[in-house]
Amino acid sequence: MSRYDRLAYTSSVRRVQQEMGSATAADRRLRGAEGDEAEPLTASVAEFIRSLDGFLFASVGETGWPYIQFRGGPPGFVHVLDAHTLGYLDVRGNRQYITTGNVRGDDRVALFFIDHARQARLKLFGHATAVPVGDDPVLAERLGSPRTEGTVEQLVTIRVEAFAWNCQNHITRRFSERELSDALAPVHERLARLERLERENAALRAELAARD
Repeated sequence: MSRYDRLAYTSSVRRVQQEMGSATAADRRLRGAEGDEAEPLTASVAEFIRSLDGFLFASVGETGWPYIQFRGGPPGFVHVLDAHTLGYLDVRGNRQYITTGNVRGDDRVALFFIDHARQARLKLFGHATAVPVGDDPVLAERLGSPRTEGTVEQLVTIRVEAFAWNCQNHITRRFSERELSDALAPVHERLARLERLERENAALRAELAARD
């Protein structure tokens, strides 16, 4: 976590922390942040990434303006290839290729993973590459299941530099269709049993009325 802070806390950021009275807390987070080695992903981070069905991908263009793109797919479409590398198959979209162009100019990116249901979020710095899918058939096969539906165009990999968990404050709880379906399965089963009982009761009443 301290490496992420060291990369994020620029001189301008530090001046604002002084102005806003949070410099002391920031100093504590920066302790032990020396060194330039990339921070390895932990087991909990890897599990969190694999559990999600989407994330935000931020890059910066040659004009200096940032660009944010959403990438989605089935849980696990972002593969944790090793302790320092993420990867996924990029499928054809609107064919603007803004993120791809930005990454070719400057491979530094930021990724933001959020789980609304569990009110958890993870931020990550890394170096990204995007190459045609035919450049590495072995990697393409490894990233092939699960993957986002559609025509695969590129192999995207992110070499992770640092990551940090964000606070849970102000994360609105939302649930995906799959999460709602799992949570409501017992309710649906109970309703189905009640419907069967109602049909059986109706048939029994009809049978008793016929006897009378």
